[in-house]
Amino acid sequence: MNKRHIALAVGGAVGATVAIKLLTRSDTVHWDDVARLVPHSENSHFVDVDGARIHYQEFGDAAKPPIILIHGYMASLYVWKTTAPMLADAGFRVIAVDLLGFGYSEKPSWFEYSIQSQARMVSRFMNRVGIGRATVVGSSYGGAVAATLALDYPERVEKLVLVDAVINDDLRSHPILRLASLRGIGEIITPFLADSRLFLRRRMHGTLAKASHHLITRDRVEAIRRPLCNRDGHRSLLATSRAWDAKRIEQDAHLINAPTLIIWGENDTVIPIKNGHNLHGEILNSRFVVLKDCGHVPQEEKSEIFAELVSEFYHDKKGKTAAKDGGDTGNQ
Repeated sequence: MNKRHIALAVGGAVGATVAIKLLTRSDTVHWDDVARLVPHSENSHFVDVDGARIHYQEFGDAAKPPIILIHGYMASLYVWKTTAPMLADAGFRVIAVDLLGFGYSEKPSWFEYSIQSQARMVSRFMNRVGIGRATVVGSSYGGAVAATLALDYPERVEKLVLVDAVINDDLRSHPILRLASLRGIGEIITPFLADSRLFLRRRMHGTLAKASHHLITRDRVEAIRRPLCNRDGHRSLLATSRAWDAKRIEQDAHLINAPTLIIWGENDTVIPIKNGHNLHGEILNSRFVVLKDCGHVPQEEKSEIFAELVSEFYHDKKGKTAAKDGGDTGNQ
């Protein structure tokens, strides 16, 4: 067999594999099929926002001060499974929400999947659950959503917590996101990557600090993979990567008036710690805490310290003033 025949055979095999993958994947994940596998599913609720079904979990007393928790890209409210109950025990009404297109929220094809649109959705979600104003906590991509909420809907945000937050478009230079941005190629590679347990494990090894690699369990891999390994999950990942525009956060950070706590993992290799320093320098009433032996997900890697920091920040009266906090960067 000559090289041309070999190339044709290989190309045909690859094409067949891609076709089978695209044609055999399910359309969506159904809550009733997976609820028993979702941590704290007894705390899960669904509400319609602008015609889309939003999944969220609620912890604590409804009469207590509210905290909204917003996850990052390729994630879900699963990342708050340890911290959310801790914050509830600390005296808060805690609501962790799945952004549209992620977790067990609906993944509509008509949604824009931009950061600004997600912030608008969170604002309207707050209306639906009866919250006018809250402490808003955003992790990674969710940090960009939380910051945008503070910029566009300042009346909604009593205090702001940014956790290893996305503040610009630097991540768009990542090879995978660059490939995903290409029409056709993105549609082919996304199902294979989102469904790959090996890829997800390798991604987690780069996301979490070495001291936290014990968190990379089969359950964690499946919890991340399960809601995204369907046709609508692949579509929402692609749409989010293609609508990614976070430059405004870095440019307009100085316009954020809400008292702000910035938390960063010292060993974060996803979002450089310099971005945290930049935020601290731009946001007038802010304080900056760096967690040692911690990567990109402090709420999972340092759950107890994280919950304590958020609780203390909320209760600190100085954080409610408009004056510069003046505190130095802290290390925990």
